[in-house]
Amino acid sequence: MERREEQPGAAGAGAAPALDFTVENVEKALHQLYYDPNIENKNLAQKWLMQAQVSPQAWHFSWQLLQPDKVPEIQYFGASALHIKISRYWSDIPTDQYESLKAQLFTQITHFASGSKIVLTRLCVALASLALSMMPDAWPCAVADMVRLFQAEDSPVDGQGRCLALLELLTVLPEEFQTSRLPQYRKGLVRASLAVECGAVFPLLEQLLQQPSSPSCVRQKVLKCFSSWVQLEVPLQDCEALIQAAFAALQDSELFDSSVEAIVNAISQPDAQRYVNTLLKLIPLVLGLQDQLRQAVQNGDMETSHGICRIAVALGENHSRALLDQVEHWQSFLALVNMIMFCTGIPGHYPVNETTSSLTLTFWYTLQDDILSFEAEKQAVYQQVYRPVYFQLVDVLLHKAQFPSDEEYGFWSSDEKEQFRIYRVDISDTLMYVYEMLGAELLSNLYDKLGRLLTSSEEPYSWQHTEALLYGFQSIAETIDVNYSDVVPGLIGLIPRISISNVQLADTVMFTIGALSEWLADHPVMINSVLPLVLHALGNPELSVSSVSTLKKICRECKYDLPPYAANIVAVSQDVLMKQIHKTSQCMWLMQALGFLLSALQVEEILKNLHSLISPYIQQLEKLAEEIVSELPNPSNKLAIVHILGLLSNLFTTLDVSHHEDEHEGPELRKLPVPQGPNPAVCAIFEKSVKTLLDDFAPMVPQLCEMLGRMYSTIPQASALDLTRQLVHIFAHEPAHFPPIEALFLLVTSITLTLFQQGPRDHPDIVDSFMQLLAQALKRKPDLFLCERLDVKAVFQCAVLALKFPEAPTVKASCGFFTELLPRCGEVEPVGKVVQEDGRVLLVAVLEAIGGQASRSLMDCFADILFALNKHCFSLLSMWIKEALQPPGFPSARLSPEQKDTFSQQILRERVNKRRVKEMVKEFTLLCRGLHGTDYTADY
Repeated sequence: MERREEQPGAAGAGAAPALDFTVENVEKALHQLYYDPNIENKNLAQKWLMQAQVSPQAWHFSWQLLQPDKVPEIQYFGASALHIKISRYWSDIPTDQYESLKAQLFTQITHFASGSKIVLTRLCVALASLALSMMPDAWPCAVADMVRLFQAEDSPVDGQGRCLALLELLTVLPEEFQTSRLPQYRKGLVRASLAVECGAVFPLLEQLLQQPSSPSCVRQKVLKCFSSWVQLEVPLQDCEALIQAAFAALQDSELFDSSVEAIVNAISQPDAQRYVNTLLKLIPLVLGLQDQLRQAVQNGDMETSHGICRIAVALGENHSRALLDQVEHWQSFLALVNMIMFCTGIPGHYPVNETTSSLTLTFWYTLQDDILSFEAEKQAVYQQVYRPVYFQLVDVLLHKAQFPSDEEYGFWSSDEKEQFRIYRVDISDTLMYVYEMLGAELLSNLYDKLGRLLTSSEEPYSWQHTEALLYGFQSIAETIDVNYSDVVPGLIGLIPRISISNVQLADTVMFTIGALSEWLADHPVMINSVLPLVLHALGNPELSVSSVSTLKKICRECKYDLPPYAANIVAVSQDVLMKQIHKTSQCMWLMQALGFLLSALQVEEILKNLHSLISPYIQQLEKLAEEIVSELPNPSNKLAIVHILGLLSNLFTTLDVSHHEDEHEGPELRKLPVPQGPNPAVCAIFEKSVKTLLDDFAPMVPQLCEMLGRMYSTIPQASALDLTRQLVHIFAHEPAHFPPIEALFLLVTSITLTLFQQGPRDHPDIVDSFMQLLAQALKRKPDLFLCERLDVKAVFQCAVLALKFPEAPTVKASCGFFTELLPRCGEVEPVGKVVQEDGRVLLVAVLEAIGGQASRSLMDCFADILFALNKHCFSLLSMWIKEALQPPGFPSARLSPEQKDTFSQQILRERVNKRRVKEMVKEFTLLCRGLHGTDYTADY
C-alpha cells in the first residue's frame, strides 16, 4: 500500500533528504545506526530514520524491508514503521484500502509465524492498532475473525506456529488498547466491543491451557495472553476457569512466573471486589499453596516463595474489606491472614536471604484500616479476633528487624546494608501504625520482653534481640505521645543496664533516649540516668549522628532542668569540637544544642560559657584573616572561615535570653523603622528573632509585614522571601495576623511573577526562596491560594519553568512546591482548576527532567511529583502519561515504546509505596541516559 499525499512537516524541519527515503537509504541508515562506532553518526542516523518512519514513503519501503532476504533488524524497522503509520496517521488511509491493508498484515504475520519473533510481535502490534481503529463498525468481529483465520487448515505454517502467532496477536491487542491514542468517546466504544469479544478468546485459552497435548511454550503464551486481557477489567467471574487453570499451572516450574503474573493481575483489577463469591472461591486455592510455599522456603527457592506470597498479598490487600464483610467466612479469611503472616516472618535476613517479607507490610495497614472503619459492634468482634494477630505481627516484625551476626553483616555489600536500613524504616512505620490498634498494651508488651531479657540469669541474651526491642520502643515514641505511659520510667531505668558492645545497639540506645526527651522534660529526675551515656557517646565518631541529635533534643526539651549538668555538657562538647571528631553538619547541631543549653543559665554563666566557647574560634578567625592578607588566597582558608562562621551562627540561632528580662519593665514597642536601602542582614536578624521569640514576636507582625513589603518592592531579594516564609509558618494560622500576612504574601508573589516575565534566570536564589514560600503557604495556610487576587495559573507556570533551572537547590524547592500543591487539588478549588488545565505541562517537564535534562541526583524529587500526581490526580495522570510518552524520541531517543509503556504502567499501579516509585524513576532515567547496566550506575 503506497500513499501519495505528504503529511505537512512529516519529514521534519530542514530535512533535506526527504525525497531520498528509499529502501536503499533506509538500509544504509540502519547499518550506520547499528554498526558505526561514531556516536554523532549514530544520532544523525536515528534522527533521519525517525523522519523516514513518518514520511509518506514509509508506506512503500516498509513492505520491501519485510522481504525474507532482509536481516531481522531491517525487517523490524519496516514493521515498526507500519505500526507508526497506522497508529498515528490513521485518518490518512482511505477507507477503501482498509481491507487490503488488513489482508497484507495477515499475510506477513503468517510468514513470520516461523521467523523472527521480534518482527512478528511488531507486525501483531500493527494489526492490533488497525483492529482498534476499525472496531466496532468497520470490523465488528475483529477478534473472532483473527481466531478463525489462524485456525484455518490451509495455511502453509504448522499448527503450533499458527497457534503461537495467534496468541501473540491476542496478547498485544489489549496492551495496544491501553496505550492507544483513540479519542475518549472511541475508547469507550472499543472497550465495550473488546469486552464482548472476550467470549471468543477465553474458551480458546481454557482449551489450550487444559489440554494435555499443549506444549509448554503454548501454555506459557496462553497465560501471558490471559494476563493481558484481565487488565481490561473483565468480570472476575468470567475468569474463574482460567484462574483455576493458572493455579494448577503453578506446579510447573516453567509456567510458574507467568501463572503468578496472570493470577495477580486478575485478582488486582479494581472491579474484582464486586464478585465476592468468586473471591471466596479463590481463598481455598491460595491456602492450597501453603505446602508448596513451605517447601520452597525449606529449599531456599526465593523465586517460588516470592511468587506465592505475591498471590496471597494480592488477594488480601485488594479485597480485605470485601472479605471481612463476609462474617460467616471469617475463619477462612483468618487462615489467609495467617498465611500472609508466615510470609512476613519468612526465615532469613532481608534482602540477602529473602526478598518476600517486604511485600506484605502494606497489607497490615490495609487490614487495620478496614477493621477500624467498621461500626462499633462489628469492630469489637474483629478486634477480639485480630488483636492477638497484631501482637504476633509485632513479634514477627521485631524478629525480622534484628541485625545478623557481626561476622555475617561484615560480608554484606553497602547496597544490601542500605536496603536493610530502608526495610527497618518500613518496619518502624508499620509498628507506629499498629499502635493505633493495640494502644498502651503494646508498650507494656515490649517493656515486659525487654525486662525479662535484661534481668534473666538463665541464658545470655544477644545484642540483636535487645536492639530490636529498643527499636520497637523508639519507633512508637518518635511519633506517639508516651508522656502518660506507665512503662517509660521502667524503660529509662533499664537502659543503663544494657551492655553496649556494638555500634548498632549503641545507635539505637541513643535514638531511643532522644525519642523520650519530651518525657524526660516532664520527669527531670531521670535525666541523670541517661545523660552520662549520651555524653560518653559524643566521643565516638561512629555514633556521631545519633549522639549529637539526641543531645540536641535533650537540650531543647529539658534545658530548664540542665543547669546542674551544664558545665559537664559544655566541657565534653568543647572537647569533641576541638578534636574534630564530627562532620560539619553534626558540629552545627552540637552548637545548636549548646545554644539551647545556655539559654537556661543566668546571664553571668552564659557570658562565661560563651567566652570559653567562642574565644578559640575568634583567635582562629584572626589567624586566618592574617594569612589571607599576607598570602595568596587559599581555598582551605575560605572553607575554615565558613565553617567557623557556621558554628557561631548555629550557636546564636538557638541562644534565647529573652526570659531573663523583666517582662513588666520591657521597653514600649515602637513602630519599626524602614531602612533606606534593603539589607539582607536586616532580614536575617529578624528571621532569627522570629524563630527564637515565636509567639512573643506577635505584636510586631503588622509592622514587620509592612516593612518587608516596602523592602521587597524596592529591591526583590531572597532574604525577604525567607523571612516572609517564617511569618507564614508561625503566624498565618492565627486569624488576627492573617490579613497583614496575606497582604504581604500577595505583594511579594505579584512582584516575583513580574520578575519571571522579565527573565528570572539571573535570580535563582529568589526563585528558590519563592518556591519554598509557596510550599510553606500551602502546607501551613492553603487559604492563601483562595484569594481572587492571586494568579494561581501564573504561579503554576513559573514553578514549571523553575523545574528547568540548572541550579539543584532551585529545582528541589520547585519540586517541593508541587508535592505540596497536588494534594490540595480537591480542597482548594483554584488549585484543582489549574492542575486540570495545566497538569499535563507539569508532567511533560518532569518527564523531560527524568529523560536527561536534570541531574540524576534530583530524581527522587521528580519521583515525589509523579507519586503525588498518581495519588491525587490518578484519572488525569493515566490519560496524560500515555499521551506524553507517545512521541518518538521523548523523553529520550534511547527508549523503545515497550520501555515507555512498561514505565507508565508501573507508575500508574504504584499509589502506596513512594520508595518503589523512586526506584522506578531511577531505573527509567538510567535507560533514558543509556547508562543502565554500566559502571556509572554503581553508586547510584
